[in-house]
Amino acid sequence: MQLLDGNFCSAEIRKEIKQQVDAIKARGERVPHLAAVLVGNDGASENYVAFKAKDCAEVGFDSTTIRLSADISEQELLEKVAELNADAAIDGFIVQLPLPKHIDTNKIILAIDPNKDVDGFSPVSVGNMLLGLPTFLSATPNGIMELFRRYQIETEGKHCVVLGRSNIVGTPVSVLMSRNANPGNATVTLAHSRTRNLAELCRSADILIVAIGKTEFVTADMVKDGAVVVDVGQTRVPDASKKSGFRNVGDVDFDNVKEKCSFISYTNGGVGPMTRASLLQNTLKANQRR
Repeated sequence: MQLLDGNFCSAEIRKEIKQQVDAIKARGERVPHLAAVLVGNDGASENYVAFKAKDCAEVGFDSTTIRLSADISEQELLEKVAELNADAAIDGFIVQLPLPKHIDTNKIILAIDPNKDVDGFSPVSVGNMLLGLPTFLSATPNGIMELFRRYQIETEGKHCVVLGRSNIVGTPVSVLMSRNANPGNATVTLAHSRTRNLAELCRSADILIVAIGKTEFVTADMVKDGAVVVDVGQTRVPDASKKSGFRNVGDVDFDNVKEKCSFISYTNGGVGPMTRASLLQNTLKANQRR
């Protein structure tokens, strides 16, 4: 078993990006600028945005965090998005999800200028991805593909099962895995909570990407020997032994599944760091486009 080490790979990506930013500075050009909009005070979102600011500082990006109260109206948030769309000093921005329940997430995503959509969530970004056109790829799916690329995992002709059909992870990664590229060229089954004979289907997978949002859902009996397993899930559960009072648990029963795998990602150091690295890549791309 070999660990898909997102911490290591993302550090390498940051080094590569920093070299490009240093070259931008040497030419006297404006460095990339990433903004993040944080609505409310969700603990996980706070941590994630803080990590993004730290990443930006490491690679030499400018960064801005915009904090808004949880009771902000939908219209006020749309106005803030319009303001960021028009700000020539900002190359790309994200609106951190999840949003409070009184705000329509789709309305906010639709309002983001596709040229600044570094999360890769807009219909324009998703449509271009489907057609294989240049675009900002969704950060988490692209991070998974980057792991496969850097670990030279063979995907061509393999059966890939994706558990979870969200617009953020499951659906886009299924497209990326099936398209004519490397990584890619896999035969993909997109499964979900309503799929019949799910355990049997998972056992047929050469590559299993799990983003179903249920803690330790995938158990050892659902994984065939030698499979590649990517665990996208991350759920906070109480843990009195931790200083924070909680620990992160994935969608895969890691301790029991790992011995059956050729490669497996770990909850705290696998896909998460690669998602952040992909966001940096998209922001650099946005800067270069402009």
